[in-house]
Amino acid sequence: MDTANEEGVDHVPSLEEGMIHGPSFQFTFPYSILFSTFLYCAEVASAIYMIDLYRKNDDNFWMGFTSIFCFGGCIMDQLTLIIVHKDLSKNKPLVFFVHFLLMGPVDRQIPMMVCSNRCLKAIAIYFQLLKKQKCEKEETYVSTTRRKILQNGNEGTLEWEITHLVRTLCTHYNAFKRMALIQAFLGSVPQLTYQLYVTFTVRELPLGRAVLMTFALISTIYGAILCNVLAIQIKYEDYKINLQPLEFICITIWRCLEITSRLVILVLFSASLKLRAVPFMLGVLMIPLLEPWVEFWRSGAKFPNNTEKNISRVHTLAILMLVTILYAGINFFCWSAVKLRLADKEFIDKSQNWGHMALHYSIRLIENVIMVVVFSLQGGKTILYCCDSLIALQLVITYLLSIGFMLLFHQYLHPRWSDKAIPEYAETQPEEL
Repeated sequence: MDTANEEGVDHVPSLEEGMIHGPSFQFTFPYSILFSTFLYCAEVASAIYMIDLYRKNDDNFWMGFTSIFCFGGCIMDQLTLIIVHKDLSKNKPLVFFVHFLLMGPVDRQIPMMVCSNRCLKAIAIYFQLLKKQKCEKEETYVSTTRRKILQNGNEGTLEWEITHLVRTLCTHYNAFKRMALIQAFLGSVPQLTYQLYVTFTVRELPLGRAVLMTFALISTIYGAILCNVLAIQIKYEDYKINLQPLEFICITIWRCLEITSRLVILVLFSASLKLRAVPFMLGVLMIPLLEPWVEFWRSGAKFPNNTEKNISRVHTLAILMLVTILYAGINFFCWSAVKLRLADKEFIDKSQNWGHMALHYSIRLIENVIMVVVFSLQGGKTILYCCDSLIALQLVITYLLSIGFMLLFHQYLHPRWSDKAIPEYAETQPEEL
């Protein structure tokens, strides 16, 4: 979840600690920020193209929902970047205006007449860190004099500049991780589901829609993988976790099979029942939406009013509601990899809750079987013009295969079974997928 404990997910040692241990920071190129920005721009551009195409064909119904899912996700992304970067509290009217134009990930700022954008700024910070590390590569320890300078509050040292850049880069990682999750499950998934429904309804797949569905699917799978990575980081917050290629491939296959099978089942079920499918879909969505609140009320815990500093009780309630909506959206389509606890100020249960995961997949499997049975009995051939029973069986098998890859990862490839968990104080870097 995007409300994970930031000290665990994006931990940076204190300035004094960093000077005592010496220059041991290691960094990787911010590929995840670049990739998230590319997905954002590509999906929005392809959605706008389809909106224009629907308009030219007088398909106002298709155009309306495509616009809602496109710009709804964009607005949520802008709010995420504004909140994480604290743009509203830094007197940045131009930045806020650019966010209002839905160009936050590529926002253009003009300090000192130099144009830059948020993604390129993160890359520039990375190269600044490399340059500053190169300047101090011959230093093997920190002298007592420098420690005294640090204690006297001198912020002109090279070590302070490195630490400041590290924290700034972590803020960018933090913002883009949250944006990627929100874009995936509050923007890309609804868009992908809707466009797939249109494809089955009109029985045609133009190139523009295919491109939009491709980018939306990649964004969704990336968001699901990010859920796994964040869950691992939350669980082992004192360690730096490196996923090996085999582990990453296993997670990718698991998420691809899980999301594609779930989406196709939902769309075929909706296309076969039309409006009659709405009550069932709402009931399925309400379960993960209300579950955290029911557990909160049953526990008798007090309302968490210390989630952030200097915010009111109403703002805290709004944050909890948004977190719950995101949590429900993720669990509606795939496993969120974490369990939400509203009574905890960190919102996340750090224990490995096998019972909750088993319950989730058991319920989803039963739901999928019910939906494919209804699809095969309610005129499936009129939708696909093929053997609907065979398609239904393949979809159930695909979902079972995703469960198999999930068990394979947790049983044999999870970082807890290996020696890839390195104490974070020995090698610290901004977390990146």
